[in-house]
Amino acid sequence: MSFDATNGTLDSSIAAFDATLAQLAQRRQIDSKAPIDEVLTSARTVMAFPDGLDALYERVAAIETAGVFTGRDWGRPAILQPALAVRSLREGKADVTIIEALSEIRLLAVTTGDYFHPGISAEQARNFLTQVMALNLDLLAGPMSEADRERPEALGQIVQALYQYLLAHLGYESILESLVDEIQRLLAQRPLQTDSIKQMISQIAKCLYDPEIDTVGTAGAARLVRALFGPTPGCREDPGLDVYAQRLAMMDENALLEEATGFARAMQDTGLVSPYHPVLLRYLRGYRDDLLLIALGLSSTGCETLLCYQQLVYALIDETLFPETCQAVYGLSLLLERGALFSAPIASGLWRQIRLTLSSDTAQTLSRVFGKSHEPRVFLLAGVLSLLGQPLGVGQGNNPTCQSVIGLSMWADNAGDYLLQLVAWAARDDEVLSRFEGERISSRDLEAGLAKEPPLDVDAVSVVLIPHLDRLYMEMGRLCGERDDDLHRWINPEFYGWWVGQGFRVIANIHTGAIEDYEGFVRHFYACYHPFYNGNMPLIHPQPAGIVVTDSAARLVGRHAITLLRVALDASNEMRVYFFNPNNDSGQDWGQGIVCATQGNAERHGEASLPFAEFASRLFVFHYDPLEFGDPDAVPEEDVTRVIELGRGSWAADY
Repeated sequence: MSFDATNGTLDSSIAAFDATLAQLAQRRQIDSKAPIDEVLTSARTVMAFPDGLDALYERVAAIETAGVFTGRDWGRPAILQPALAVRSLREGKADVTIIEALSEIRLLAVTTGDYFHPGISAEQARNFLTQVMALNLDLLAGPMSEADRERPEALGQIVQALYQYLLAHLGYESILESLVDEIQRLLAQRPLQTDSIKQMISQIAKCLYDPEIDTVGTAGAARLVRALFGPTPGCREDPGLDVYAQRLAMMDENALLEEATGFARAMQDTGLVSPYHPVLLRYLRGYRDDLLLIALGLSSTGCETLLCYQQLVYALIDETLFPETCQAVYGLSLLLERGALFSAPIASGLWRQIRLTLSSDTAQTLSRVFGKSHEPRVFLLAGVLSLLGQPLGVGQGNNPTCQSVIGLSMWADNAGDYLLQLVAWAARDDEVLSRFEGERISSRDLEAGLAKEPPLDVDAVSVVLIPHLDRLYMEMGRLCGERDDDLHRWINPEFYGWWVGQGFRVIANIHTGAIEDYEGFVRHFYACYHPFYNGNMPLIHPQPAGIVVTDSAARLVGRHAITLLRVALDASNEMRVYFFNPNNDSGQDWGQGIVCATQGNAERHGEASLPFAEFASRLFVFHYDPLEFGDPDAVPEEDVTRVIELGRGSWAADY
């Protein structure tokens, strides 16, 4: 469509936009923090025209080059979170909404191949847009809400137009199919935080039952909707919680058995828990324990745990499991399956947690993040069950707290009683105590660590505990002072636990940054962790390690903390490293054909894996036991050469 440029039309608005963009590019050459307000205002004017989004799409490269996204989260598109993007679009101020819209137009161009961005691949961009569109499907399937209509400066109409534009390019059927694949990919990792996934499924449900939308070929979407809203005959049509509770009282033996079996199957298949599930558990508890075992999906191990700790499990159900905290059902199930309660301190710690009095600050924070449908202690207890049941499901959110998060995962898996002690200190006393080389440390009066603001986009345990851990980790670094090696060598054993190897190897000189003895580093890692060269010694306790993350073009992104979990042969007889990555989504493309797998190679839920050499090519530091050391000279020359070539062809080129 063409407009008259003399009467406030598209052409004149585009000309004004181009002028402000050029001015910004010039200012940014002198001042890297030059304001972008005029560009965003001009972009909003262009977006109001029917063909305005097309015009901005054609200018994606110029927008990026001018520095519109530089210095903000949008400048690093790989870290953007779909749930936060929804708030930016639907609730943000005008400038936030417009920059988010520009970013999504840019990601559409990346998805279609019309624009290359070094910080995000076409697949990642499509996954992001798929999730964001899923969380905004109401904009595609019906009239705008009153809140959207009443937004100032026509922002509601602009956002709706943006999503109709994205839909026109990506296609509805394609979006639903991609969305189902994306949800299933995320669920395979069994994350603790499923709220955004459940929101996506809720939006899918609205589309499936809208007669004006063609949903042919969306059987996968229907299965996800059923798993969440109607996994059993008693709630198949999503009758509402009160009606379902009434139905339970009228069910016979066979009907209750079918309900218990259906809920357990849906939970185990997807990792999602229906809000109806805790209604059944509360009904069965103490009345039909035989069916309670089935409804929790327990094996003989889990059944034995529950029967041995029956009163504790009853108390956890009574105090914790509600429709609003339904995901904790899965945590409780896995906690019982792991037999964790047979460790007496964990059982005792959970009794304390049930009765724990929260500080006013903790209570206010939890209420702000999780709402007021229940007391704050309920959400924290639900988070504790989920973390103890799913140690590999915890994520760092959009926060630089990987060091602390791998601690939560390790303790939940390996030292649950210690984790419960930390939670009690933080939640009750607003303080966590630790020691470093004999010196007592308290988190109470320490300055903020890497995370300058408290993380709020994480699970309940992380909300309470991570700020304390982050400060303690930074304080340990300060207490190290100047030393002759990477400070993680001394911090990690003190911070994480006695099982962290006292041996330590870093690939780069801490003073010069230069890589030293790359071959020796690689051989050393093989001799410590590869079963063929370490005397077939298994990895007994999880070990913290540092990797260098690269993007899909194998360019350096930065250093990152992960946990080594195990090394084993996969079904194809290839030796793989299985590790925990706390970054919320472990399926990353690191370039050079190195793509982290999360399923299909004998990964357990929450693990990522890579062939041994590919993982070694991204390794930066690792711990080991100096008394259990294999033969580095036995490592084949071709393996060492391949690792070094992959490293030097990617991140190591910058060192």
